[in-house]
Amino acid sequence: MKIGAPKEIFEGENRVALTPQSALQLQKLGYECVIETGAGAAARFSDQDYKDAGVTVVKTGAALWKACDFIIKVRAPEEVEVKRFTEGQTLISFIWPGQSEALLETLRTKGVTAIAMDMVPRISRAQKMDALSSMANIGGYRAVIEASNNFGRFFTGQITAAGKVPPATVLVIGAGVAGLAAIGAAQSMGAIVRAFDVRPEVAEQIESMGGEFLFLDFDDNQDGAATGGYAAVSSPEFREKQLELFRAQASEVDIVITTALIPGRDAPKLWLEDMVMSMKAGSVIVDLAAERGGNCDLTVPDQKIETENGVTIIGYTDLPSRMATQSSTLYSTNIRHMMDDLTPEKDGVPVHNMGDDVIRGATVTHGGEITFPPPPPKVQAIAAAKPKAPEKTPEEIKAEEVAATKAAGRKQTVMLIIGGLIMLLIGLYAPDSFMEHFIVFVLSIFIGFQVIWNVSHALHTPLMAITNAISSVVILGALLQISVGGGFLVTLLAAISVLIASINIVGGFVVTRRMLAMFQKS
Repeated sequence: MKIGAPKEIFEGENRVALTPQSALQLQKLGYECVIETGAGAAARFSDQDYKDAGVTVVKTGAALWKACDFIIKVRAPEEVEVKRFTEGQTLISFIWPGQSEALLETLRTKGVTAIAMDMVPRISRAQKMDALSSMANIGGYRAVIEASNNFGRFFTGQITAAGKVPPATVLVIGAGVAGLAAIGAAQSMGAIVRAFDVRPEVAEQIESMGGEFLFLDFDDNQDGAATGGYAAVSSPEFREKQLELFRAQASEVDIVITTALIPGRDAPKLWLEDMVMSMKAGSVIVDLAAERGGNCDLTVPDQKIETENGVTIIGYTDLPSRMATQSSTLYSTNIRHMMDDLTPEKDGVPVHNMGDDVIRGATVTHGGEITFPPPPPKVQAIAAAKPKAPEKTPEEIKAEEVAATKAAGRKQTVMLIIGGLIMLLIGLYAPDSFMEHFIVFVLSIFIGFQVIWNVSHALHTPLMAITNAISSVVILGALLQISVGGGFLVTLLAAISVLIASINIVGGFVVTRRMLAMFQKS
């Protein structure tokens, strides 16, 4: 079976779906790799690089389509490319099936199996194939770079001989992969970062990266997480509260980065025209949802514009393509992992298992049928929160403590009775000399255990507790052995045991004291 990557014909697209490194991995799965000449040039991968990796380089896209069983692409196929498909071929690319009904119908009639990389469900097992997250990560980072390039001040605050420079304030709307990447990049550049998301579970992630999560004052505080780990459509009431929050922020922030997208729908309008007009001159808006219509009212896809009040709005839809080498590396790895799942025996024979959550979710046409939209994945992206156990009353807690104490007392009593019976049984048959030493041994263990194990483990490490306990057993046994006598050699060995055990005990407590001093305020 052959896998081929044609040169992208979409204007301005610099990425490529196959890199020399990913080709080596695909060959290990049993596939032959083919690429159109010049397909990787814009991403800094030469034809010679591919040849060195064992990839066949063909001169034209038509020849590649004719030779290959799998066609892997970045952008959805254009009309001229769709005509080249033959029955039984498989396409893997971004497709955006919710907005590409005509394309799906054409692929269906041609008998093409189409796998949309933008439809990979966001479950743990599929993270390695999540091309949307890979590209969003790059887009979020690049958005901050574009914003800083168009912003007239430093991101970080400075105090210089020439005066004080305040830090920039950045608002990130949507804390998915792109949003978190933007937060991390802006924070590392020294900006004050604020962020908002309809999913409350991301608040901790934002705060852990140094950002401030903007909480919404809304009585019915909904969880905006939809099936598959994406954001869901908000209620009208919730949306109004959102817009109120954004209007309050508009006059304060310097940079706004919007990332909100809902699968299968146009981008929601979150930054309205009146908010843009209330921003300070020199402010910047980077709309990462521009390709799906934009989150800002005034966004023009693929363009950078400046409003009458001096606000720059960037609607570039090719941010990942502007970092083509990195984007191609990550995207080709996502495809390689998809092929890994499609080839369970690693023998170059694909198995399209529609019972698999990931493969089923990403497949949009198969067997002459349109299979979009897919059913919800069996495994949710975010596990449902476990119901909290009701808090116990003080009376219940006290009753449990009393019951535990009684149970421990009964257990100790039973153990003492059993131990006494065992001692009596041994005494009936063992000689007196053995019993004398055995009693000393048992008492040493018992006393050492009670003395050391009753000390809270918060005061010393478990290792220190065990060491001291053993030392106590040794020293008590040795002292008792000295008192009962037994000859010069026995007394000498017992004295040496006392000396060594004493050093161990004193050293243990000295080390413990030093450890405790580390946690004391000076």
